[in-house]
Amino acid sequence: MSLIDRVRYSDFHPLIMSAEAAAALVPAGANVGMSGFTGAGYPKLLPQALAARARAEHAAGRPFKISAWTGASTAPEMDGLLAAADAYEKRLPFQSDPICRNKINAGEIHFIDMHLSHVAQQAWFGFLGEMKVAVIEVLGVLPDGRLIPSTSVGNNKTWLEIADKVILEVNTRPPLAMEGMHDIYYGTAIPPRRTPIHMTHAAERIGEPYLRVDPSKVIAVVETDQNDRNSGFALPDAVSTQIATHIIDFLAHEMKQGRLPKDMLPIQSGVGNVANAVLAGLLNGPFDNLLGFTEVLQDGMLDLLRTGKMRQASATAISLSNSAYEDFERNIDFYRERIILRPQEISNHPELVRRLGIIAMNSMIEADIYGNINSTHIMGSGMMNGIGGSGDFARNGYLSFFVTPSVAKDGKISCIVPMCSHVDHTEHDTQIIVTEQGLADLRGLSPRERAQVIIDKCAHPDFRPLLQDYFDRARQKGAQHTPHILGEALSWHERFLETGTMHG
Repeated sequence: MSLIDRVRYSDFHPLIMSAEAAAALVPAGANVGMSGFTGAGYPKLLPQALAARARAEHAAGRPFKISAWTGASTAPEMDGLLAAADAYEKRLPFQSDPICRNKINAGEIHFIDMHLSHVAQQAWFGFLGEMKVAVIEVLGVLPDGRLIPSTSVGNNKTWLEIADKVILEVNTRPPLAMEGMHDIYYGTAIPPRRTPIHMTHAAERIGEPYLRVDPSKVIAVVETDQNDRNSGFALPDAVSTQIATHIIDFLAHEMKQGRLPKDMLPIQSGVGNVANAVLAGLLNGPFDNLLGFTEVLQDGMLDLLRTGKMRQASATAISLSNSAYEDFERNIDFYRERIILRPQEISNHPELVRRLGIIAMNSMIEADIYGNINSTHIMGSGMMNGIGGSGDFARNGYLSFFVTPSVAKDGKISCIVPMCSHVDHTEHDTQIIVTEQGLADLRGLSPRERAQVIIDKCAHPDFRPLLQDYFDRARQKGAQHTPHILGEALSWHERFLETGTMHG
């Protein structure tokens, strides 16, 4: 299908141009809103052209940098290229590219790590500054100028509304039959005019299938014919499968105790191999008529939909392996009836997470013995990816799991420590911690009770005696609500930085 067939709004035809010509319209120093959420629906050609422009400007002795706002992470051909070209002044709210990460940790890029549910509203409030240009991937343009969204929605609705100017990348590669899969809600408002979101079921549609844009804002239309990166996420291994087994057994127990309904509650699965292992466990588990209410639809959720174990899945992005994406395209009519793609201000909205009773599962870097969680920082200072949506779900979910292997770096690092080197989620937001060693149910426990359960259930045997020794000695002096030895609390991290291991 040609670009003209995809762009059916004739007023945009004179704006069709090359990516290089469109990149020349982006001012240096601008805040630029980009589409994209976890490797899906990001602009493919504009970032490459902006990177080339940045390199040319720098070679000529002229500065050229932008600040990029997205939904979440993108892909190497965006974040990687622009970071390598020294084209980023600032980045928000999430990234996962190694080049971008290294430059953030070297102090060469300012990074604002944000709860994903906060981004759109803070942009609307004016807290983040003025957005000069939005660069948004879409699948097509209707005759009346409305836009057919792509494989992610993310913050696209907000970027199109608040940006001074808009560049559209029309991607002709994804199937146009995705049209109708999206549900774009236009009922949000700024306080004090904000009203409740009228949604009481995870599969309920509350918006419309298309994005809106003021045609006078559009300054360029660029054709793209490229798939998303479609690398998928790591497959479950023995450790992640064991973690998943603990979670599935726990859910079955909660259902038996009457604390979960027979049809389960909607599931948010996070991303990564543990999340896929949990979804695989659900595929063979005793639960039926499942619902997904999550951020990213991965291979495992597609399997659940295909087999009928899950009847509907709501997300803001589709990020699949190549084989799963081929299945998605082949059976697009089937999946269009069962998948709803929403803006992330809906998929991650705390009001909806609490109302719908979401069961949330998110990964972490480390937990301390009292249940504080570090999701973002390596050894207290180095950014990994970002907090993402974990906080949106952890604080508001009906059940909230934080998961990690008990050790890292070939057993040199314990992921259960006396005190977290950085805290993203306090003990007050942590219900359940799971490692391959076991599951610690922290509901209704005091700090000292939590500590003993976490040590007993989640710590690796190589580190369990050291944690027990620390906890026992901490209880011998000082205040006893949350016992600590301040001079030792972070000594495990210091020891790793000095010797390469946390072992004493």
